[in-house]
Amino acid sequence: MIYKSIVRPILFKFDPEQVHHFVSKGLRLFFLIPGMRKLTHFVLRSNPVKTSVRVFGLQFPNPVGLAAGFDKEAELIDELACFGFGFIEIGTLTPLAQPGNPKPRMFRLPADQSLINRMGFNNSGVESAIQNLKKRRSKVLVGGNIGKNKVTNNELAVNDYLVCFHQLFDLVDYFVVNVSSPNTPDLRALQDKEPLRQLLLALQIENKKHTTPKPILLKIAPDLSDEQLNDVIEIVKAVHIPGIVATNTTINRSTLITKSSKLQSEQIGAGGLSGKAVHARSVEVVKYLCDRSENKYEVIGVGGIFTAADARDFLDAGAKLVQVYTGFIYEGPSMVKKINKALFQ
Repeated sequence: MIYKSIVRPILFKFDPEQVHHFVSKGLRLFFLIPGMRKLTHFVLRSNPVKTSVRVFGLQFPNPVGLAAGFDKEAELIDELACFGFGFIEIGTLTPLAQPGNPKPRMFRLPADQSLINRMGFNNSGVESAIQNLKKRRSKVLVGGNIGKNKVTNNELAVNDYLVCFHQLFDLVDYFVVNVSSPNTPDLRALQDKEPLRQLLLALQIENKKHTTPKPILLKIAPDLSDEQLNDVIEIVKAVHIPGIVATNTTINRSTLITKSSKLQSEQIGAGGLSGKAVHARSVEVVKYLCDRSENKYEVIGVGGIFTAADARDFLDAGAKLVQVYTGFIYEGPSMVKKINKALFQ
């Protein structure tokens, strides 16, 4: 209640990206206070005896994870683990550092409880994340979301994904192949049938060279047609990856409800829409994938999760895990515990 009534209104008066950096620094300082890590974890954690779930061969203490984008370079894993997440996904990471798109590039649509971003895979490169991962103390499960550099042509994209895969292999628990962000030019073309098949096959070939391969998941856009989703199902089956993350942000603005958000969206321009506005379509995609594939692989549901009812929509559609991002920003620190408590009471 304090977060939504006092803290959030103050934070929402400032630029979203600046607030993110401010909160990140604040969390690091807060958890330097002796005892705060243990206290926060004790207050906000869920009971793994009740909430634990096994997916992709991994034991998740609970099914609610943090989506990629919030902690791109694994700087806050220990701090974020205290908020009760069942798993944390870092990235999207690229082989080389890149600044991303020009600012401003993140925008709130509070009337529709949504965000628009056009970050553009801004990160300090995979090596920076590796150094942070080596320092972490938390045992929370970590996923590595990997992509390609903006300057890399699609014909050579597989090399970028392989670089990130090899460098992160010993430090993450699973991988997510991001070919669905709308904010890197031509990236979504890698979702086409043949480029996607070649990319996933190359990663699986390298994966199988290890004694214990890591789960490789594919993150897709909510804007794919049924025909494209059928192609995804076929490819996932053919290359034997264990799952899909559905979905990324959408370029479709028709799901915005309020006039203020629609007007704001027009003024903002290009970018991926997340939050409540993408929820229905994301659930629809998850259900289609699970029904059409007869649950032959596992799905992580992402898109507009604010409450346990939102999470339940994905679980009922066939997802085994869910991830939050925009909802965490709007709902605050107690969100994960509230969802798990309602799901498993």
